[in-house]
Amino acid sequence: MRNHIALIGVFAMVFLGGCNTVQGLGKDIEKGGEAIQKAVK
Repeated sequence: MRNHIALIGVFAMVFLGGCNTVQGLGKDIEKGGEAIQKAVK
């Protein structure tokens, strides 16, 4: 369980570190949502 929490934390840091603007954040969230939708199908 701790490994999952650590992995999520690292992912969040990398994800948020790549966003320089609010617009960039929106695009990253959209890409994340698309990836989740593809994984579910």
